[in-house]
Amino acid sequence: MRGLLGFLPWIVYAVIATGDEWRWGAITGLVIAVALVLVDRRAGRAWDEMVIETSAALFFACLTVLSLAAPHSPLTPYGPALVNVWLAGTAWGSLIIRRPFTLGIARATTPREVWDTRPFHHVNVVITAAWAVAFTAAAISLAIVLAASPHATAAVVTIKVLSFVLPAAFTAWYPRHARRRLAAG
Repeated sequence: MRGLLGFLPWIVYAVIATGDEWRWGAITGLVIAVALVLVDRRAGRAWDEMVIETSAALFFACLTVLSLAAPHSPLTPYGPALVNVWLAGTAWGSLIIRRPFTLGIARATTPREVWDTRPFHHVNVVITAAWAVAFTAAAISLAIVLAASPHATAAVVTIKVLSFVLPAAFTAWYPRHARRRLAAG
């Protein structure tokens, strides 16, 4: 559950930001992301435990500057797709450098003796890949839907929700599945 808190800036942005209110969504996302990073660092959490929070702080800093400098940017209606492009880039990037973003989060709830095992790393690669695929699919879907109809609220909300709920459910299920499979031989 702690790992999902890192998505709070993204979720709040998704709720607040509409085509006309993306500035407030960006500012609110930035404030929440920076607060999470500061609280986590004061609590002694390592940087690898807060990849999503740090990524959010960077994204919302850039988006805040863009939304204030060019409030009527042609990118405005594509805010939801941009969020997922950034999150997909974060997830895929963490896989490319062989440091799946879920590793730090998983270490917070896993015994230290498991951290350097191949199965633990593999589980986190699979989970991070699931998030990366979900974010990529959401980015593409949102870009298509928003290009066709910028006011397709029901479709946009459905895609946003599914892009978090499906990988979150997979994240909850897959480690147990992997443990059972490993125990079976």
